[in-house]
Amino acid sequence: MHVQISNFGRINNSLISLITIKNNNNNCVQITNYGGIVHSWTCPDKDGKLHDILLGCKDLEAYCAGHPYFGAVIGRYANRIANGHFQLDNIDYDLSKNLPPNHLHGGFLGFDKKIWEPEVDVDDQQCLVKLSTESHDMEEGYPGNLVLNVHYTFNNDNELIIEYFASTDSTTIINMTNHCYFNLSGEQSENILDHEVMIEADYFTNTNAELIPTGEIAPVNGTVLDFRTFTEVKKFIPFDDMLLKSSKGFDHNFVLKRNGFTKPAATVRHKKSGRNLEIYTDQPGIQLYTGNWLNGVDGKSGKYTDYSGLCLETQHYPDSPNQPEFPDTKLVPGQAYYTKTIYKMTTQS
Repeated sequence: MHVQISNFGRINNSLISLITIKNNNNNCVQITNYGGIVHSWTCPDKDGKLHDILLGCKDLEAYCAGHPYFGAVIGRYANRIANGHFQLDNIDYDLSKNLPPNHLHGGFLGFDKKIWEPEVDVDDQQCLVKLSTESHDMEEGYPGNLVLNVHYTFNNDNELIIEYFASTDSTTIINMTNHCYFNLSGEQSENILDHEVMIEADYFTNTNAELIPTGEIAPVNGTVLDFRTFTEVKKFIPFDDMLLKSSKGFDHNFVLKRNGFTKPAATVRHKKSGRNLEIYTDQPGIQLYTGNWLNGVDGKSGKYTDYSGLCLETQHYPDSPNQPEFPDTKLVPGQAYYTKTIYKMTTQS
């Protein structure tokens, strides 16, 4: 296990680091303390050729200029909150409406734009990157001062383990995730339409045209959201089904079977490269997003097109604070917030 910490640039007076971790299997992950972004993941295909399987920006300046959450830590609340409004303990809170009229991924200055304090521990088997920061009371409209920690562990099993920790001094809501965009082909000029996806979910949270949950937990059976067996994304082109039309592709939360860490919650495979991605989580939901609005976004080696990458974001359900039947996302003083997700890469010849 080899680790190198280099200078990624500066934001005002803060030094931004790029932490490069290479394991014994020739897998290499890069993480920066700006936004907690997983900048790259280089791994071999079935022929041993190395490619970067993550979308991202080419440098810090490009990340700061704005991007669609490439590889970043998302919070306080991942996904959407209807009308940027919720009620907690009979108090009304209004959040920033960065996706008018709704709130998305923590607002204008979410966790994806924070400068995290990094600490690195390494041994023969793994490297642990500890990131810490704070979120202040009424930041983007959320109550409570939060102490935040995100731990990235990369090991010789080709696992990127992400653990999220938080505590608060006042009752609040929280729902953290990571927003990596994967393209297992390793060719970032190609799309992910030939990727096969399987998700351990019999149900999804139905939404309106703005992708706000209606409150209905609907069966995937008989719909385009049935990924209980491996299914190619391109099967559903031209995405004119009622469930896909407004989002121009997949952008849906699936209600996961609670397998813990004994079985993947979701798996993606790319037969041409031989690369497979498994996702394990303790979260109740996972959002499949197929990069529906990436056309023209500046990437590492040029402009991306729509469907250049896909995300599988482990999470609580969207708009849970306004949906009393959904799993609770409330965090109270004295309570520890903790959740864990594992992304595991394998290669088949």
